[in-house]
Amino acid sequence: MASQTAASKTPRNRQTSSGRRGRGIGIATAAESNERSHGQLHIYDGEGKGKSQAALGVVLRTIGLGICEQRRTRVLLLRFLKGPGRAYDEDAAIEALQQGFPHLIDQVRTGRGEFFIAEDATRFDRQEAQRGWDIAKGAIASALYSVVVLDELNPVLDLGLLAVDDVVKTLTDRPDGMEIIVTGRAAPRALVQVADLHSEMRAHRRPEPQDDSVIPFLPTGGIEIYTGEGKGKSTSALGKALQAIGRGISQDKSHRVLILQWLKGGNGYTEDAAIAALRESYPHLVDHLRSGRDAIVWRGQQQPIDYVEAERAWEIARAAIASGLYKTVILDELNPSVDLELIPVEPIVQTLLRKPAETEVIITGRCKNQPAYFDLAGVHSEMVCHKHYAEQGVDLKRGVDY
Repeated sequence: MASQTAASKTPRNRQTSSGRRGRGIGIATAAESNERSHGQLHIYDGEGKGKSQAALGVVLRTIGLGICEQRRTRVLLLRFLKGPGRAYDEDAAIEALQQGFPHLIDQVRTGRGEFFIAEDATRFDRQEAQRGWDIAKGAIASALYSVVVLDELNPVLDLGLLAVDDVVKTLTDRPDGMEIIVTGRAAPRALVQVADLHSEMRAHRRPEPQDDSVIPFLPTGGIEIYTGEGKGKSTSALGKALQAIGRGISQDKSHRVLILQWLKGGNGYTEDAAIAALRESYPHLVDHLRSGRDAIVWRGQQQPIDYVEAERAWEIARAAIASGLYKTVILDELNPSVDLELIPVEPIVQTLLRKPAETEVIITGRCKNQPAYFDLAGVHSEMVCHKHYAEQGVDLKRGVDY
């Protein structure tokens, strides 16, 4: 990570205390941004974990904003290669979405439940891929949906089950305001070329033990880390929150979630509407705390309040993890806080080593130097940004980008 926070990637205009609008170090709130109206094509691919989770995070954010602003939002989740007979990580998250926001989420699953390679593809596989794509084309043409998620479309194309040219043309000709999110490994070059955003989830393997002094592997529950310059870190964490809630619903248990955010004082962040929607639908299952100033924290320019705020949030996090009361604890932007030396590394390592086996800890944020607790992670996905529409001067859109 550079020496700024991941929460505020670039300085933006804001209203100054004297009422003048100037170039400041604050975070632009939703009300201060020029919102784009044209929908974008997002692609999440790569070997790492977090692709479908990131898509679900965008879905939650879109629904949350629609609720807050009392405007209609509707989402289609079309899942390729995910037929009945097998459980998937995001099943519980989708169940939580459908129960929390009935009538706003439509879901279609196609394909068979087992893995296969191109040489093993059958007539059934081609028919199911075409069935899913016909549904997608109809949904896109109807313009009834605010967001269409085409989960695992990339591997369908890689397997040769659909014509890439037809997919590219349909997605290019989508209705103006519709967001389309495509996930899965091995996105074809022709699709990447027409995409507005391309974020690769790159998997990092846990280092093999070299001697008895290395940090031991954690038991069940585990730790997941999402880092890198690309989009999808906090949204993947929100997908994990949904997953925990949905898993609790399916097991008739209370799976409580704590979302702790560092370096995110003020308002107008990407997760605001999503977290608000979660807390409205599941008020007894989601707790949320934000810390930090409404400003970019630069290396070498840290203020005393930055240390106080970072430590305050960490003390809450440490107690929450140790208590075992939460099944999922999200430590959003902990990585840059450590990178800026606002929090020491060793207490984090010790807390994670002693965490209850059933508690999942999700850590997000960019960082320039990987701290020691990265070696504890069972999952470490680096989001690599290959293309982002913001770099082309495209305005951001509420409910999708912030």
